[in-house]
Amino acid sequence: MGPPSLHEGFDGALQPLGPVTMATAPRRHVPGLPRAAQPGSVAMAAAGGLCGLVAALESYRGRDRAVRALCYGCQLAGGALGGRQSPAAGLSRSLLAVSAQLSHCRTVLRLFDDLAMLSYSHGYGLGPKDEDAVVRGLSVLCNVADQLYYPCEHVAWAADAGIVPASSSKWWEASTRLWGLSLLLGILRSLRILCRLRKKLRQQKCTSSPQDRKKMKAQVKSEVLSIVSNMADLSNAIHWLPPGFLWAGQFPPWLVGLLGTVSSLIGIYQASRESNSGAA
Repeated sequence: MGPPSLHEGFDGALQPLGPVTMATAPRRHVPGLPRAAQPGSVAMAAAGGLCGLVAALESYRGRDRAVRALCYGCQLAGGALGGRQSPAAGLSRSLLAVSAQLSHCRTVLRLFDDLAMLSYSHGYGLGPKDEDAVVRGLSVLCNVADQLYYPCEHVAWAADAGIVPASSSKWWEASTRLWGLSLLLGILRSLRILCRLRKKLRQQKCTSSPQDRKKMKAQVKSEVLSIVSNMADLSNAIHWLPPGFLWAGQFPPWLVGLLGTVSSLIGIYQASRESNSGAA
């Protein structure tokens, strides 16, 4: 749901176009005087970007994406500035502390995500009948992993907060494994969709319309970005597992921040593309 059309008045009614008079005629620029902000100018673009940012921050998902990007950005900057001999060691500690607090904020907000995930999983069910069986199977497994992730994380958070008498480390490990499994399934699903799209593009190269080919190429780009994003997050998920498995525990803070920032920016870009296509 986007903002009202620019052709509508404040009450939503279309404004009639009257005859062009001195009051309604476009003003010409007088040399020596500053130009007013015109549609398409930097000022108008900045205003539009600000309105888009405000609209995104008013929604839960948009705010979560912004907090996530800021969280990993602070970790990237804090890790890059860190070091025993670094003159910015104090700033580094502050940025890492901000990152930790933002991460904790997202964990608390996810306490309310179970019902939304359950509603999505129920709505998807076993997937649409016209969808590829492999894609449907991977999607269902991904939904199951996501659904189990939330209660595990909730118990871990409650154990850390002293609400329940339990060891949080085992529950954090379980939630991280489920998150990694979900990311891996998402990568496999995107690879399957990519293979089918590329095959479809080759088969319909001469028969499909330019608009259909453009749409399929946009889907290919979206799946490639999803793979890059999921691989970045999966790398971090493995890092947060107990030492001894692949590169678990071996990433420096700046690398964790870099991978998370890349994933977050891709998510924001994809969300903005979906929003713009929906508004169109």
